[in-house]
Amino acid sequence: MAKKRTITAAAIALLVGSAMLAPVQAEDAQPVRIGVLTDMSGMYRDIMGPGSVLAARMAVEDFGGKVLDRPIEVISGDHQAKADVGAAIARNWFDNGGADVVVDVAQSAVALAVQELARTRNKIVIHGVTGSPAITQQACAATAFSWSLNAYAISAPLPKPLIERGLDTFFFLSADYSFGKAMEDAAAGAIKAAGGKVLGSVRFPQNNPDFSSFLLQAVASKAKVIWLISAAEDTTNALKQAKEFGIAEGGQHIVVPLTYITNVHALGIANVQGLTFATPFYWDRTDETRAWSERFFRQHHAMPTMDQAAVYSGTMHYLQAVAAARTLDGLKVADEIRKLPVNDMYVENGFVRADGWLMHPFYMASIKAPGEVRKPWDYYTIEKVIPASEAAQPLSESQCPLVAQSQ
Repeated sequence: MAKKRTITAAAIALLVGSAMLAPVQAEDAQPVRIGVLTDMSGMYRDIMGPGSVLAARMAVEDFGGKVLDRPIEVISGDHQAKADVGAAIARNWFDNGGADVVVDVAQSAVALAVQELARTRNKIVIHGVTGSPAITQQACAATAFSWSLNAYAISAPLPKPLIERGLDTFFFLSADYSFGKAMEDAAAGAIKAAGGKVLGSVRFPQNNPDFSSFLLQAVASKAKVIWLISAAEDTTNALKQAKEFGIAEGGQHIVVPLTYITNVHALGIANVQGLTFATPFYWDRTDETRAWSERFFRQHHAMPTMDQAAVYSGTMHYLQAVAAARTLDGLKVADEIRKLPVNDMYVENGFVRADGWLMHPFYMASIKAPGEVRKPWDYYTIEKVIPASEAAQPLSESQCPLVAQSQ
């Protein structure tokens, strides 16, 4: 999602060196290594970062700590939301025995760079939250998988139920990078198909501290829905300023398709009550999600985000596929990833399509009013289940070459 920024060759060498491991042992003694490539220090740290590393370790613990009679080891690398940094770390892992699979990644530019490396080396990569639909479309790879969401999944299903409630005019506030454009395009198509109307749009730069001029344009449009396309700190800043302007009190409805529970916690629900969004995971949805999330909370002191929950599920499924394939060969493991059903606290009876997309439901949710909260982190009301078939971009529209090959 962040724009690619260059760094010096010396800096890359330093980062790669920090991610390198001791010399590889004999094949039969080498651990199976899971590389969590994530943002450990930047604007996405709270929504992935150390929590994603913990989620992967929990999956290894729940799996039993060994596979193919070899110990399982979790390592981590900080991509800093920079494609060149992430690619350098992944290349080192793949080429020097550092990791047999890469999980999380999440940031779109990094994800696309790492996915291309995985393709050329027949290595497995399992993405968490990744905005770009290209991951499972034109850039798809036999060994690459999308486990949480993309721009289509959290944008296309939302307009119809809003329009059915009479919220039929929209104004977009969109982050000015590829993720923002992809989400806006997906939402605009769904709005038109459902009979709604887009009254205008404006783009803002990443890491933007002042949203006042953009919010005033949205208010002036008199659109019933202000559709905010942003992530991490930009979301926090925009919503704080929207509260200061009294936008919700003025009758306009704010939708933030990419909403993280950590953003809500940081803002306080009094500042975002009524906010509407889509999510593949909520910690308090079932007995299973509660039990797992409470374990996570005891170690991380925050409830898990959808990205962190997806890392747990993707790591667990990878290990199950390795056990079924009886090898670490990427193509053979990828076949098992597609064959095996996905059943865990994150998704029930899920399955992986030819394009690498995990088919799973999403949930249309809204933020509770303060008086409705019954316990800490009790923030969401689940209003509607969005079936996997509606959340996933239809295979009939797919640009992934693997889809044609499978038919």
